[in-house]
Amino acid sequence: MNNIYDELRSALHSIWHRRWLALAVAWAVCLLGWLVVAMVPNTYESNARLYVQLDDALSEVTGVGVGNRKRDIDRVQQTLTSAVNLEKVIRSTAVGEEITTPKQMEAAVLGLAKKIKVENVKDNLFEIKAEFGDGARSDAESAKIAQDIAQKLIDIFREENLAGNRGEMTQSLDFMNQQLADRQKELEAAEQKRLAFEASHPELIQGGVSALQRLEASRSELRGIDADLAAAQSALAVINGQLAGTPQSLPGIGPQGGARGALAEAQAMLSALRSRGLTENHPDVIAARNQVNALKGAAASESGPGGMPNPAYSSLQSIKAERQANVQSLMARRAAVQSDISRITGSQINNPELAAEQQRINRDYDVLKQQYDKLLQDREELRLRGQVETEHNAVKFEVIDPPTTPRAPVAPNRPLLLMAVRVLGVGAGVAAAFAIGQLRSTFATTAKLERVTGLPVLGAISQTLTDSARALRKRRMKQFYMASAALGGIFVLLLVAEMIQVSMVA
Repeated sequence: MNNIYDELRSALHSIWHRRWLALAVAWAVCLLGWLVVAMVPNTYESNARLYVQLDDALSEVTGVGVGNRKRDIDRVQQTLTSAVNLEKVIRSTAVGEEITTPKQMEAAVLGLAKKIKVENVKDNLFEIKAEFGDGARSDAESAKIAQDIAQKLIDIFREENLAGNRGEMTQSLDFMNQQLADRQKELEAAEQKRLAFEASHPELIQGGVSALQRLEASRSELRGIDADLAAAQSALAVINGQLAGTPQSLPGIGPQGGARGALAEAQAMLSALRSRGLTENHPDVIAARNQVNALKGAAASESGPGGMPNPAYSSLQSIKAERQANVQSLMARRAAVQSDISRITGSQINNPELAAEQQRINRDYDVLKQQYDKLLQDREELRLRGQVETEHNAVKFEVIDPPTTPRAPVAPNRPLLLMAVRVLGVGAGVAAAFAIGQLRSTFATTAKLERVTGLPVLGAISQTLTDSARALRKRRMKQFYMASAALGGIFVLLLVAEMIQVSMVA
């Protein structure tokens, strides 16, 4: 801790001993820095807020202009800062007075693009910021030019969007009409060619439907019939299975017991086993089936009525007959459709060139018809959009805050820079005095001398001054304080001058 204290005392003594050097360096650095700060031109900023109404009630009702808000907002920002518009701004303001060559104009456009900001504050509320600063002009002129730039941007944007959109819409409609006229001629030629082919080969045309279309329709119908036929055959198989497990008669009127009664009971038991889901290989089903087979012979030889007819069996028989008729009907339809497909295919095989020519003509006609219908729909939508924008413009502009007149520069922060230069100057002077002291082999304290030499120091002799030397030292200290105060006074004067200059612009 003592070493640190000694080093601090030594450094302070070295700096104070060379205070005039530190003051001279501080003066040089401050004067040079303040001169550089004074040469930096003031930059003034003008702000304006613009409200852009991108759609309205009529646009929502007609569907025109709805859903393009993001695109329109991007177009607003790009339009304001385009190179063409910036060149117009330069030529119409005092910025372009000294520009005579294309290279100068290009450099001016690039510089102005960096000083203009268009920010989307809220949805369709835009804020325009224009900065300008030129050391060759006065502060009042720079502030006025910044305001003129912001105002000119608003004027150009309004003119281009109000007048330019209508011109663009007219050009688009003319282009669409030209395209429609061309497509109409091509469509009429294709239609005439189609009619001539149909008149020459009426056998290939039936009801205005081509052979290829009839073939596709027949194949689609055949696929549907096959699906219905498979379902009908499956339903018929289910009925047959149910009939096989249903007895034709039930025990009823007649003698109780006997071979017929036993056969009916055995058949009922076999049906019950099958209804439970048992397979034919199940032991109970095999035993019941053997019993039924054994009783059939005895029941056939037994005389007399053995029971009453089973109504369930009769109902299943009628359902079976209905489903068999449905299957036969579907098979007949399938055969007819297959015959039609074979006939159409045979016709194409016999006349492959004519069939290919017919397909090509129909395909060309269909493509042209679709293109014409699409262009016609687009043209009508474009015309409606143009009427909406002409009669009731969907994009409206309102300047909420006109361009402000700058009252104070936004850059540079000159008071802060002046203070930074002063601090830097004082620091440079102190650093210079300390560095010189380190280069010279002098010792400010006896402890440092003892530590460096390694020899014991018995004591130190204090400096004794005469009256004339003390008077000289006192006079020099007064001069030092006055020089230091002068440096601070110049700093204060620069701050006052900056405040006066700003107030004069305001």
